Amino acid sequence: MKTFLLGVDDAGRGPVIGPMVLAGCLMDLETETEFRSLGVRDSKQLTQKRREFFEKIIKEKSEGFETVVISPEEIDQKNSEGLKLNELEGIAAAKIINKLNEGKKRLKVILDCPSPNRAKWRDFLMTNISNLSNLEIHCEHKADRDYIVVAAASILAKSERERQMGKLKEKYGEEIGSGYSSDPVTKKFLKKNIQKHNDSGIFRKTWATWKNASQNSKQKKLFE
Repeated sequence: MKTFLLGVDDAGRGPVIGPMVLAGCLMDLETETEFRSLGVRDSKQLTQKRREFFEKIIKEKSEGFETVVISPEEIDQKNSEGLKLNELEGIAAAKIINKLNEGKKRLKVILDCPSPNRAKWRDFLMTNISNLSNLEIHCEHKADRDYIVVAAASILAKSERERQMGKLKEKYGEEIGSGYSSDPVTKKFLKKNIQKHNDSGIFRKTWATWKNASQNSKQKKLFE
């Protein structure tokens, strides 16, 4: 039985604005070798233009791919229900595996593990996978750096996250920034627009960054 590789990675875990995206990429060993020779690598090491170039090739040459977009509202809702981000990511990763696993192939699944406890997160992941009989599952740290198949998944995830942010920028302007709390442009947007766009669904309101900005905005209004 031929062995196939399935890589899974995320983009946008930490931002205060915009969704988190997970992507899976399925390929055979020959395609992995081809992608390596082309220079496919972790999306963080590539420019946006290069990511877009590789995304097209990955989608054309891989056996299959899947993306899951998790909105800020869903993240907040699950968080308020007691479901942590790592668990939410595990459920989304399992959904990708279930969709790409036909059960007729031997699959080596490699995931970029979001948790410091790889064994515990792997166990949680496996409880959400419908068919484990043909799967060999590896949860690794820095998998997007060390495995071509996960690097390919990281490119798909990052590219989709950028498209999602592009839609938000069309609606709210470029001043929305990258969405990350460390981005000065995003910080400025948050400070200026937190009340105006409070119910727009673009903010992760369970994030400390949003809570602090919201509290500061309310205090400012009291003294105006």
